[in-house]
Amino acid sequence: MFSKEELINVTGAKVLADRETSCKYNISTDTRTIKNDDIYLGLKGENFDGENFIESALGAGAKAYFTTNDKVFEPADLVLKVDDTKEAYIKIANYYRKKINPVVVGITGSAGKTTTKEMIYSVLNHNFKTHKTFSNHNNEIGFCQTVLSMPSDSQMLIVEMGMRGLGEIEQISVPLEPDYAVITNCGTAHIGRLGSADNIAIAKCEIAKGLKPQGVFLSLNQDIIKKHLNFSGEKIFYSIDDVKILKKSCSYSKFEYKNNIYELNVEGDYNIENSLSAINIGLKVGMSPEDVALGLKSYHPIEKRWEVEQISGYKFINDSYNANPESMKASVKTFIELYDSPVVVLGDMGELGEDEKMYHRQVGEYLSGFNSNVKYILVGNLAREIGKPLENKGIEVVYCKDNTSAACNIVEKIDKSNTIFLKASRSMKFEEILEQIKKMRDI
Repeated sequence: MFSKEELINVTGAKVLADRETSCKYNISTDTRTIKNDDIYLGLKGENFDGENFIESALGAGAKAYFTTNDKVFEPADLVLKVDDTKEAYIKIANYYRKKINPVVVGITGSAGKTTTKEMIYSVLNHNFKTHKTFSNHNNEIGFCQTVLSMPSDSQMLIVEMGMRGLGEIEQISVPLEPDYAVITNCGTAHIGRLGSADNIAIAKCEIAKGLKPQGVFLSLNQDIIKKHLNFSGEKIFYSIDDVKILKKSCSYSKFEYKNNIYELNVEGDYNIENSLSAINIGLKVGMSPEDVALGLKSYHPIEKRWEVEQISGYKFINDSYNANPESMKASVKTFIELYDSPVVVLGDMGELGEDEKMYHRQVGEYLSGFNSNVKYILVGNLAREIGKPLENKGIEVVYCKDNTSAACNIVEKIDKSNTIFLKASRSMKFEEILEQIKKMRDI
C-alpha cells in the first residue's frame, strides 16, 4: 500500500483534490476488481480509455483516482493529475521494486519464455520466497501488475518480458532493473512485425538496457545474440552441447551439466536447454547443486505446454499454446523420437510476415528427415506448405480445412494405440479439436 505522499512524489502528480486523509492506497486499474479504499488508475489504449470509468470506480468503493484532465468527481478523497497514466503506473512499480529490493530475474526470447520462467521459479522457490509473472502477462502492464502484487517479504522476483516491436522490452527492462537477464533464444517469432532476424535480436537484447552493471546476462549460445548484445558485465552462454544426456524418455530427462546430475519431469533437448539458465542462476545466488537439482525436479509443465490428456480413449500431447518454426521443429522432433505410432497434428503459425509460406515449408523439410512412419494431419492453408516436403519423402499426410474436420479424421481413421501430438499458433484454437472429439464420443 502507498501513502498519499509516496504517490505524489513518485509520479510527480498535481493534487486536484485532497481531503487531508491519511489513508494508504492499493493501485487498481480494473473497476471489476476494485476494493474499498483503492486508488483507481485508468489506463488508455488504442480502443479504450480507462478514465471513462472513474465514476464507476468510485461507485465500486475507490476513494481516490488518477486523471490526465482537470475534472474532479465526488466523493473522491484524493485526485491526482498526471500527464500519462501508464507512465505513472510504471513509476509506481519501479518505486515498489526498489522498496522491496528482491533479487530480480528478467526473461525474454523467441520461444520458451514462460517455460524458462517456471523452471527458474521452481529452482529459486526451493530456497527463497519467490514471486513471478502470472501466466504470460508479459507486457508493460503485466510487468506493473507482477511487481505491485509482490508480497513485501519476497526475496526473488521473476519477470517475463514479451514484445511485438522494437523498444518494448526496453520499456520493461529499464524500470525493472534486473540482476539477471535471460534470453532463451532468438528465432523467427514476430518476424512479420520486425522484418528481419537481426531486428528480432536487437529487440531481445534490449533486456540488457536495464541490467545492472554488476548483473549477469545469460543466453543460449547464438551468434546473432552476441552480435547485437551491448553489455560489458558477466555473460554466461550455454547450449545442449554443454550437456551429457544420461536418459531420455516420455516425461523425463536426466543429464549432467558442470559435473552435477539434474533431472526434469519433461522430455526434449530444448527443455534441457531452457533449464540451464535456471541452474546457472540458482548456483549464482548461492544454492547448492543438490538444492538446485531438487528445485528443478519439482518443475511441471503448465497448461497446453506438453500437456498429456486422455480423451475418449485417445492419448494426446497438447502443446498448442503457441508455435513458431523453432518451437515446432524442436517439439515435433522430441515427440516422434519418444513415442511409438506417432500422429502429429500441426496448424498454421502466425506473424511470420511475407515469407510465411517459406517458413512453413522449412518446418516440413526439417521434419522429413526423421521417422517416416509418422502420420501428419495438417490444419489450415499455411500448414499445407509443411506437407509438401513430407509427401516428397513418402510420409503420410492428411489435409484438413478446419478443426472439426481434423477431429473427424482422428475419430474415423486413427487407432487408439496411437499417441497424438497437437501444435499450432494460439489463433488456431486447437483445443476445439479435443472438444469436438469429446462430443463425438459422447453421442
